[in-house]
Amino acid sequence: MSSAEPTEAEPTEAGATEQTGPAVREPGRAPRPAAPVPSPLPGLAESARRLADATTTSTALVAEALARIEATQPTLNAFRHLRAEAALAEAAEADRRLAAGERLPLLGVPVAVKDDTDVAGLPTHFGCDGERPPAASDSEAVRRLRAAGAVVVGKTNSCELGQWPFTEGTAFGATRNPWNTAHTPGGSSGGSAAAVAAGLVPAALGSDGAGSVRIPAAWTHLVGIKPQRGRISVHPHSDSFQGLTVNGPLARTVADAALLLDAVAGAHPEDFHRPPAVRAADAARRDPGRLRIALAWRPPLTLTGAGPDPEVRRAVTALADTLARLGHHVEEARPRYGLIGLAFVPRATVGIAEFAARHPEPALLDPRTRSALRTGTRLGGRVVRAARAREVRQHRRIGALFDTSGFDVLLTPTTAAPPPRIGRFDDLSAWRTDVAMAAACPYAWPWNVLGWPGVNVPAGFTRSGLPVGAQLLGPSRSEERLIALAAQLEDDLRWFEHRPPV
Repeated sequence: MSSAEPTEAEPTEAGATEQTGPAVREPGRAPRPAAPVPSPLPGLAESARRLADATTTSTALVAEALARIEATQPTLNAFRHLRAEAALAEAAEADRRLAAGERLPLLGVPVAVKDDTDVAGLPTHFGCDGERPPAASDSEAVRRLRAAGAVVVGKTNSCELGQWPFTEGTAFGATRNPWNTAHTPGGSSGGSAAAVAAGLVPAALGSDGAGSVRIPAAWTHLVGIKPQRGRISVHPHSDSFQGLTVNGPLARTVADAALLLDAVAGAHPEDFHRPPAVRAADAARRDPGRLRIALAWRPPLTLTGAGPDPEVRRAVTALADTLARLGHHVEEARPRYGLIGLAFVPRATVGIAEFAARHPEPALLDPRTRSALRTGTRLGGRVVRAARAREVRQHRRIGALFDTSGFDVLLTPTTAAPPPRIGRFDDLSAWRTDVAMAAACPYAWPWNVLGWPGVNVPAGFTRSGLPVGAQLLGPSRSEERLIALAAQLEDDLRWFEHRPPV
């Protein structure tokens, strides 16, 4: 299923209750009312529990997910492809297995994956226009999802080659934020974030090459985990975007995100990076202990002069106060980022060039993508190898915050701004898009250069009801500590009790 671009919807106030969407105009057709929207699906762990207890069936959950996706597609436009017939057949098989007594962590639970991830039988457009052949086999992450029993209902929208913190493009239209459809849910995992926030699926996979899980999680009031590089395989790619990009879960609770992380974690035999296993779900039930937390307001050098919007600063300050009230030592600090952008730009643009070069119809690519392709081609070879060689020194310099200064966790805003309006980046040149993107989202990308883990947690809402987030960042292989801390915050703040109006 490919979606047509929806028309501009009137914003709705956060906290409103809405059972039907606005009238929708499709190209060449008269307006028609949107279908009634079924109730949101339960979370991942709750869905698995209900299935194991036989209080629901996989067929019912998958059918509800598909109905909710179809009903919200004209307004949210979260999905690029649905596999409705196949998903319902897999759900019926899951019901047979459950009735026979089989138990797996996600047996029969519907989930979604981002459209940069191969699902056998569906094309992988990665936000691009044009035709692509169906994938012959599942990616390693999807193979592991299936091995855990999950039912993949479809693939969610991403901006073109995952480059931007918005999910819009000529190939599929605009994916919209369920908290206010005049605004973006972020990117590039915006479709996954919108789908989970709106209760279309219990949880979804995204990918994060410069904040592409954490940014949409922040802007849709979700938990988003960027794991350690190699924690979740990116196969059939061995080193996606020159090592910047990792796969990660988006969910409404820490426990759900941890459960999905455990289900998909693990290496493919051809993977370069193989960190030792973690037990994320166990960590979500563990007391983190008393931690030293560094609060950093100053982002790395981006030449934009960006700092946090006052409403973002207010929300993250309140979160820091909560951490202090919970017994942690919170102190302002300034990580020594140095000129880490000089390492990020070659790796990012070479990664884009590598993906863009595979497109069968380059003329269909966004002009900004073609500009990045040219830049990446120039920065390949010796330049990108030098950029990657700097990573060891960057680990030492930025890691001094943990190793020398004795902090356990770094707390920063996830973004400097609340979610922008749909169309904010339309008609901008490549350079102006990069400047606007760096100003709105200057905090997330350094941890992709380092390959270290981070977790977005909801930090509240602006006065107009738009979500904002904060990120908990740690040194190498520190997912369990970050997850335990996020779970403690969630127990206190109970952010999962707030749902968008869609």
